[in-house]
Amino acid sequence: MQNLKREIYLKRIIPYIGKNLIKVIVGQRRTGKSYLLRQIIELIKKQHPERQIIYINKEDFAFDSIRTYSDLIEYVEKTKTHKEVSLFVDEIQDINQFERALRHFLLTEEFDIYCTGSNSTILSSDIATLLSGRTIEIEVYSLCYPEFLMFHKLKDNHESFEKYLVYGGMPNLIHLPFEDEVVFNYLSNLFNTIVVRDVIERHQIRNVTLLRNLCEFIADNLGSLVSGKRVSDYLKSQMISMSPAMVIEYLSYLCEAFFVFKVKRSDLQGKKILEVNEKYYFNDIGLRNSLVGYKAMDIGKLLENTVFHHLKVAGYQITIGEDRTKEIDFVARKNNEIIYVQVCYKLDSETTVNREFGNLLKINNNYPKFVVSMDLSSKATYQGISHMHVRDFCKSIIG
Repeated sequence: MQNLKREIYLKRIIPYIGKNLIKVIVGQRRTGKSYLLRQIIELIKKQHPERQIIYINKEDFAFDSIRTYSDLIEYVEKTKTHKEVSLFVDEIQDINQFERALRHFLLTEEFDIYCTGSNSTILSSDIATLLSGRTIEIEVYSLCYPEFLMFHKLKDNHESFEKYLVYGGMPNLIHLPFEDEVVFNYLSNLFNTIVVRDVIERHQIRNVTLLRNLCEFIADNLGSLVSGKRVSDYLKSQMISMSPAMVIEYLSYLCEAFFVFKVKRSDLQGKKILEVNEKYYFNDIGLRNSLVGYKAMDIGKLLENTVFHHLKVAGYQITIGEDRTKEIDFVARKNNEIIYVQVCYKLDSETTVNREFGNLLKINNNYPKFVVSMDLSSKATYQGISHMHVRDFCKSIIG
């Protein structure tokens, strides 16, 4: 796998190599953060052979003795033999008060620091304050569709895209055959690892079944508006007791572990975030399918999640656009620019065409607008709105 470069993320990190900043790479477990670290190490070895590389992987038992910030400082100082050092710490959140060690290393110009974490609170406001804003955070996701094609050496066609919709983009699938039993057994075990290590153990949750039921509800209601009360009422109908407050709390834990993403609603002018009801999308569609199975009737939901994932990888901040008369699936913002995206399976009726294009036509600005679908033959534009096949959209606007 080492020759399969994740160029999207390398391009984002390269400008900061050698700078006295902490490069923090975050994301769900097994999305390739360690793999990316190894690629950065190889790059530094070629470009800066005079630098010493110190690599610590907290998932490796060899580093089990490094449990506190003082242990980390002691290990690095003992290992350091060169004036200039590139320090890599994998899963740094497993080291107690790690931020104090990072602050210590920042006091000199000798350290070029990289670390990874599987929890979004790794750079909480308190830690960011302690580190005086000298951090750069880069989020890594499961493989986007172009990466999936590259990793698995596939051609861009309907069959390849269907494999992506079914199995998702976890990088380690490269070592497995595309067989339902094999892949979903791996993904089910990966789900257990993520939930146990980053949710249950971290937050000392006792009712594992309750958490799984919540995950299955979100998987079944992919792209639907969700509230704590709605989930609580549904679970109550299944003879499962979970208060709305507990639902919201557990969902926040899943978001912290990058397992799902919460997408808030905003008015279409982008001036106000609406605080009631959100939608949830999965980091990896294969993990979603491992929970509730892949069903052809869910194709619209899966396409919506796939487009959302693509926009996240491309670096957009995403909300659901809404006013009293219409909803836009995704309002995506980056660098003071906005794009509007509607997603559907097929534009197979006049009603569908009017809904998908009509909502966009009512937006009175000149920002790019897209309708994304699985229609094989389509006009390039419709009254100035771009109409793209989902595969083409998922190969575009990555930057």
